[in-house]
Amino acid sequence: MTKLNELKKYLNYEFSTGCYTGDDYKEFERKYISYLKAMCKEYGWELVKANKNHYEFSAFFKDADDNYVYFSISDVRYFQNEWYNHILVRTAKHDKDYSGGQNNYTNLESLPIKLHYLFKGVYNG
Repeated sequence: MTKLNELKKYLNYEFSTGCYTGDDYKEFERKYISYLKAMCKEYGWELVKANKNHYEFSAFFKDADDNYVYFSISDVRYFQNEWYNHILVRTAKHDKDYSGGQNNYTNLESLPIKLHYLFKGVYNG
């Protein structure tokens, strides 16, 4: 189970780049998803799906009432630290709803609070 401090080690980190995803990013992504799963377990949510891309990923969360939230981080090579400071989250109807509700942004430390608000239909800026 990954802790937040393990992910903070990647702040200001310069990821590899290329036509193939680097091992450094693959390790980072595994840790990040592990952190998200642990967070979900703590709050009684579910990480329904993680969509792995080249150097970014998205995911869907679900609460006990079958409310969904979409999550996405930008390409870590070009948007340094946005994976931590500028995470896109929005409501969704299901785990294939990529257009969903209004875009909201949060940081990783505030993610549980933001998810709670979105699950409950409260948009807190």
